[in-house]
Amino acid sequence: MVADKERGKSGDRRGFASMDANKQREIASKGGKAAHLKGTAHEFDSEEAREAGRKGGRAAHLKGTAHEFDSKEAREAGRKGGKAAHEKGTAHEFDSREAREAGRKGGESRGKGGSHAEHEKETPYSLRSGKSGQHDKGDSSNHTGQ
Repeated sequence: MVADKERGKSGDRRGFASMDANKQREIASKGGKAAHLKGTAHEFDSEEAREAGRKGGRAAHLKGTAHEFDSKEAREAGRKGGKAAHEKGTAHEFDSREAREAGRKGGESRGKGGSHAEHEKETPYSLRSGKSGQHDKGDSSNHTGQ
C-alpha cells in the first residue's frame, strides 16, 4: 500500500501539524487563555518583548522570510501604532527638546548627514528659489547674508 509507505516519510504532517492554520490558531488561543486564567502564562516586560522582537526579526532576515516594508507600508504601520498608543494612553509625549533631537537625528539619517546648507550645494535645483542651477548674481531675495 502506497499510503502506508508515505506515512513514514520525514516531513509527514500528522496530528496538530496536519490541521489547517485557523484550527491551530483556535487551539493555541484556548491554551493561552487557559494559562492566563490559571496564572501560569509568562508576562513579558517591555525589555523582554523588545529582545524577543529583535531575535525574531534577525532570524527572519537570516532565513529570508522577513517582510521588507516599502516607505508607504512603513508610514502606515507607524500611523496605526501611534494611533493605537494614543487610544490606549501609552503614547510617549515629546517635550520640545526631545522633538528637536528626534528631528535632528531623522534629518541626519535621511541623507549624507550634512547640514541643509551643505545639501543645497549638492542639489542642482534649489527649493528656496525654485530655479534650476546656480542663483542669478542679482537675486538675493532668498538669502540672508549667506
